[in-house]
Amino acid sequence: MAKTVFITGASSGIGKALAMELARRGYDLFLTARRLDVLEQVRAEITSTAPGRRVEVRQLDVTDDADVARAITEAAGRLGRCDIVVANAGLGNSGLVGDGSMKRARMIVETNLIGAMATVDAAVTLFRGQDGGGQIVGVGSVAGVRGLPGSGSYSASKAGLATYLEAVRAETYGEPITVTTLAPGYIDTPINEDMKSRPFLIDSKKGARIMADLIERGVGYATVPRLPWTVIAPLLRVLPTSLLARSTPRRDSPAER
Repeated sequence: MAKTVFITGASSGIGKALAMELARRGYDLFLTARRLDVLEQVRAEITSTAPGRRVEVRQLDVTDDADVARAITEAAGRLGRCDIVVANAGLGNSGLVGDGSMKRARMIVETNLIGAMATVDAAVTLFRGQDGGGQIVGVGSVAGVRGLPGSGSYSASKAGLATYLEAVRAETYGEPITVTTLAPGYIDTPINEDMKSRPFLIDSKKGARIMADLIERGVGYATVPRLPWTVIAPLLRVLPTSLLARSTPRRDSPAER
Protein backbone atom coordinates (compact mmCIF):
# COMPACT_ATOMS: atom_id res chain seq x y z
CA MET A 1 0.00 0.00 0.00
CA ALA A 2 1.37 3.42 -0.99
CA LYS A 3 2.22 5.89 1.76
CA THR A 4 -0.11 8.85 1.99
CA VAL A 5 0.68 12.54 2.44
CA PHE A 6 -1.48 15.53 3.43
CA ILE A 7 -0.10 18.92 2.30
CA THR A 8 -1.38 22.45 2.99
CA GLY A 9 -0.62 25.26 0.57
CA ALA A 10 -0.20 22.77 -2.27
CA SER A 11 -1.45 24.96 -5.12
CA SER A 12 1.92 26.59 -5.91
CA GLY A 13 5.52 27.06 -4.86
CA ILE A 14 7.15 24.59 -2.49
CA GLY A 15 3.87 22.82 -1.74
CA LYS A 16 3.17 22.03 -5.38
CA ALA A 17 6.78 21.05 -6.13
CA LEU A 18 6.89 18.75 -3.11
CA ALA A 19 3.58 17.15 -4.07
CA MET A 20 4.88 16.40 -7.56
CA GLU A 21 8.13 14.98 -6.21
CA LEU A 22 6.40 12.75 -3.67
CA ALA A 23 3.96 11.51 -6.32
CA ARG A 24 6.94 10.61 -8.49
CA ARG A 25 8.28 8.59 -5.56
CA GLY A 26 5.05 6.61 -5.23
CA TYR A 27 3.10 8.48 -2.56
CA ASP A 28 -0.66 9.07 -2.70
CA LEU A 29 -1.67 12.65 -1.96
CA PHE A 30 -4.34 14.75 -0.27
CA LEU A 31 -3.71 18.33 -1.36
CA THR A 32 -5.27 21.44 0.15
CA ALA A 33 -5.17 25.19 -0.54
CA ARG A 34 -7.53 28.15 -0.59
CA ARG A 35 -8.17 27.93 -4.34
CA LEU A 36 -9.80 24.69 -5.42
CA ASP A 37 -9.64 25.53 -9.13
CA VAL A 38 -5.86 25.79 -8.99
CA LEU A 39 -5.64 22.55 -7.00
CA GLU A 40 -7.59 20.80 -9.75
CA GLN A 41 -4.97 21.97 -12.24
CA VAL A 42 -2.21 20.67 -9.96
CA ARG A 43 -3.98 17.31 -9.71
CA ALA A 44 -4.22 17.06 -13.49
CA GLU A 45 -0.53 17.87 -13.83
CA ILE A 46 0.47 15.27 -11.26
CA THR A 47 -1.70 12.49 -12.66
CA SER A 48 -0.32 13.13 -16.14
CA THR A 49 3.28 12.75 -14.95
CA ALA A 50 2.70 10.10 -12.26
CA PRO A 51 -0.10 7.84 -13.56
CA GLY A 52 -1.48 5.44 -11.00
CA ARG A 53 -1.06 7.80 -8.08
CA ARG A 54 -4.16 8.81 -6.17
CA VAL A 55 -4.53 12.57 -5.76
CA GLU A 56 -7.38 13.99 -3.69
CA VAL A 57 -7.93 17.76 -3.45
CA ARG A 58 -9.88 19.94 -1.03
CA GLN A 59 -10.35 23.65 -0.45
CA LEU A 60 -8.94 24.70 2.93
CA ASP A 61 -8.14 27.92 4.74
CA VAL A 62 -5.71 26.96 7.50
CA THR A 63 -6.88 29.87 9.66
CA ASP A 64 -10.11 27.91 10.21
CA ASP A 65 -8.99 25.57 13.01
CA ALA A 66 -12.09 23.38 12.96
CA ASP A 67 -11.95 22.87 9.20
CA VAL A 68 -8.25 21.96 9.38
CA ALA A 69 -9.12 19.16 11.81
CA ARG A 70 -11.98 18.03 9.56
CA ALA A 71 -9.74 18.02 6.49
CA ILE A 72 -7.07 15.84 8.13
CA THR A 73 -9.71 13.38 9.36
CA GLU A 74 -11.22 13.37 5.87
CA ALA A 75 -7.82 12.70 4.30
CA ALA A 76 -7.26 9.66 6.51
CA GLY A 77 -10.73 8.38 5.69
CA ARG A 78 -10.48 8.84 1.93
CA LEU A 79 -6.93 7.52 1.59
CA GLY A 80 -7.24 4.75 4.17
CA ARG A 81 -4.73 6.41 6.51
CA CYS A 82 -2.49 9.48 6.62
CA ASP A 83 1.22 8.78 7.07
CA ILE A 84 2.67 12.29 6.68
CA VAL A 85 1.17 15.73 7.33
CA VAL A 86 3.03 18.69 5.83
CA ALA A 87 2.23 22.11 7.29
CA ASN A 88 3.36 24.27 4.40
CA ALA A 89 0.73 26.97 3.78
CA GLY A 90 2.26 30.42 4.06
CA LEU A 91 2.23 34.06 3.05
CA GLY A 92 5.15 36.35 2.20
CA ASN A 93 6.42 39.56 3.72
CA SER A 94 4.35 42.49 4.95
CA GLY A 95 6.88 45.27 4.50
CA LEU A 96 8.50 47.64 6.98
CA VAL A 97 7.34 48.08 10.55
CA GLY A 98 5.43 51.33 11.07
CA ASP A 99 4.39 51.66 7.42
CA GLY A 100 0.76 50.70 7.90
CA SER A 101 1.16 47.00 7.13
CA MET A 102 -0.34 45.53 10.32
CA LYS A 103 -3.31 44.00 8.50
CA ARG A 104 -0.95 42.05 6.26
CA ALA A 105 1.31 41.20 9.22
CA ARG A 106 -1.63 39.73 11.12
CA MET A 107 -2.59 37.59 8.11
CA ILE A 108 0.99 36.31 7.85
CA VAL A 109 1.14 35.26 11.49
CA GLU A 110 -2.35 33.74 11.42
CA THR A 111 -1.49 31.70 8.32
CA ASN A 112 2.19 30.83 8.78
CA LEU A 113 2.11 30.21 12.53
CA ILE A 114 -1.43 29.72 13.86
CA GLY A 115 -2.51 27.84 10.73
CA ALA A 116 0.53 25.57 10.97
CA MET A 117 -0.14 24.99 14.67
CA ALA A 118 -3.72 23.98 13.89
CA THR A 119 -2.43 21.57 11.25
CA VAL A 120 0.13 20.02 13.59
CA ASP A 121 -2.34 19.80 16.47
CA ALA A 122 -4.84 17.90 14.32
CA ALA A 123 -2.08 15.64 12.99
CA VAL A 124 -0.96 14.67 16.51
CA THR A 125 -4.54 13.81 17.43
CA LEU A 126 -4.87 11.64 14.32
CA PHE A 127 -1.52 9.90 14.74
CA ARG A 128 -2.17 9.03 18.38
CA GLY A 129 -5.27 7.11 17.31
CA GLN A 130 -3.72 5.55 14.22
CA ASP A 131 -1.72 2.33 14.17
CA GLY A 132 1.91 3.15 13.39
CA GLY A 133 1.63 6.85 14.19
CA GLY A 134 2.94 9.18 11.50
CA GLN A 135 5.24 12.05 10.59
CA ILE A 136 4.70 15.78 10.95
CA VAL A 137 6.63 18.11 8.64
CA GLY A 138 6.69 21.82 9.35
CA VAL A 139 8.02 24.07 6.58
CA GLY A 140 9.84 26.93 8.27
CA SER A 141 12.54 29.17 6.81
CA VAL A 142 16.09 30.30 7.43
CA ALA A 143 14.40 33.69 7.93
CA GLY A 144 13.23 32.29 11.26
CA VAL A 145 16.80 32.30 12.54
CA ARG A 146 17.02 36.11 12.74
CA GLY A 147 14.55 38.92 12.27
CA LEU A 148 15.30 40.31 8.81
CA PRO A 149 14.59 43.94 7.78
CA GLY A 150 11.45 44.16 5.70
CA SER A 151 10.47 40.65 6.80
CA GLY A 152 9.70 41.15 10.48
CA SER A 153 6.31 39.41 10.58
CA TYR A 154 7.46 36.63 8.26
CA SER A 155 10.62 36.01 10.31
CA ALA A 156 8.59 36.04 13.52
CA SER A 157 6.08 33.52 12.16
CA LYS A 158 8.80 31.11 11.07
CA ALA A 159 10.75 31.48 14.31
CA GLY A 160 7.56 30.79 16.22
CA LEU A 161 6.85 27.69 14.16
CA ALA A 162 10.34 26.29 14.75
CA THR A 163 9.98 26.80 18.51
CA TYR A 164 6.49 25.28 18.53
CA LEU A 165 7.74 22.19 16.71
CA GLU A 166 10.53 21.80 19.27
CA ALA A 167 7.86 21.57 21.96
CA VAL A 168 5.82 19.09 19.90
CA ARG A 169 8.93 16.95 19.38
CA ALA A 170 9.50 16.82 23.14
CA GLU A 171 5.84 16.18 23.97
CA THR A 172 5.65 13.23 21.55
CA TYR A 173 9.04 11.79 22.49
CA GLY A 174 8.75 8.03 22.81
CA GLU A 175 5.59 7.91 20.68
CA PRO A 176 5.55 6.68 17.06
CA ILE A 177 5.41 10.28 15.84
CA THR A 178 8.30 11.87 13.93
CA VAL A 179 8.53 15.67 13.92
CA THR A 180 10.55 17.18 11.08
CA THR A 181 11.32 20.89 10.72
CA LEU A 182 12.61 22.02 7.33
CA ALA A 183 14.06 25.52 6.92
CA PRO A 184 14.43 26.42 3.24
CA GLY A 185 16.68 29.21 2.07
CA TYR A 186 15.85 30.93 -1.22
CA ILE A 187 13.89 28.55 -3.43
CA ASP A 188 12.59 30.02 -6.68
CA THR A 189 8.86 30.38 -5.98
CA PRO A 190 6.23 33.14 -6.36
CA ILE A 191 6.60 34.11 -2.70
CA ASN A 192 10.06 35.61 -3.35
CA GLU A 193 10.30 36.13 -7.11
CA ASP A 194 10.10 39.93 -6.82
CA MET A 195 12.92 40.24 -4.29
CA LYS A 196 16.01 42.08 -5.52
CA SER A 197 18.44 39.71 -3.83
CA ARG A 198 18.00 35.93 -3.46
CA PRO A 199 21.40 34.53 -2.42
CA PHE A 200 22.15 30.85 -3.06
CA LEU A 201 18.90 30.48 -5.02
CA ILE A 202 17.87 26.99 -6.12
CA ASP A 203 14.93 25.99 -8.32
CA SER A 204 11.78 24.47 -6.85
CA LYS A 205 12.38 21.00 -8.31
CA LYS A 206 15.78 20.73 -6.63
CA GLY A 207 14.35 22.10 -3.41
CA ALA A 208 11.55 19.52 -3.49
CA ARG A 209 14.00 16.67 -4.09
CA ILE A 210 16.09 17.74 -1.10
CA MET A 211 13.01 18.12 1.09
CA ALA A 212 11.65 14.72 0.08
CA ASP A 213 15.00 13.11 0.89
CA LEU A 214 15.02 14.74 4.34
CA ILE A 215 11.42 13.72 5.01
CA GLU A 216 12.13 10.12 4.07
CA ARG A 217 15.17 10.13 6.37
CA GLY A 218 13.01 11.42 9.21
CA VAL A 219 15.40 14.22 10.20
CA GLY A 220 14.57 16.45 13.15
CA TYR A 221 15.74 19.77 11.71
CA ALA A 222 17.51 20.71 8.50
CA THR A 223 18.05 23.69 6.24
CA VAL A 224 17.28 23.34 2.53
CA PRO A 225 19.75 22.96 1.03
CA ARG A 226 22.05 21.84 3.82
CA LEU A 227 24.93 23.90 2.44
CA PRO A 228 25.58 26.76 2.62
CA TRP A 229 22.69 27.48 5.00
CA THR A 230 23.84 25.14 7.77
CA VAL A 231 26.93 27.35 8.01
CA ILE A 232 25.25 30.69 7.33
CA ALA A 233 22.33 30.30 9.76
CA PRO A 234 24.49 30.35 12.94
CA LEU A 235 26.36 33.37 11.56
CA LEU A 236 23.07 35.22 11.04
CA ARG A 237 22.38 34.89 14.76
CA VAL A 238 25.56 36.78 15.68
CA LEU A 239 25.73 39.21 12.76
CA PRO A 240 26.01 42.80 14.11
CA THR A 241 22.77 44.72 13.78
CA SER A 242 24.65 47.52 12.01
CA LEU A 243 25.46 45.14 9.16
CA LEU A 244 21.98 43.64 9.07
CA ALA A 245 20.49 47.14 8.91
CA ARG A 246 22.19 47.76 5.56
CA SER A 247 19.71 45.40 3.91
CA THR A 248 16.68 47.42 5.06
CA PRO A 249 14.49 48.28 2.03
CA ARG A 250 14.06 51.97 1.18
CA ARG A 251 10.95 53.39 2.82
CA ASP A 252 9.96 55.17 -0.37
CA SER A 253 9.94 51.89 -2.29
CA PRO A 254 7.07 49.39 -2.51
CA ALA A 255 7.33 46.66 0.12
CA GLU A 256 8.80 43.50 -1.27
CA ARG A 257 6.52 40.49 -1.22
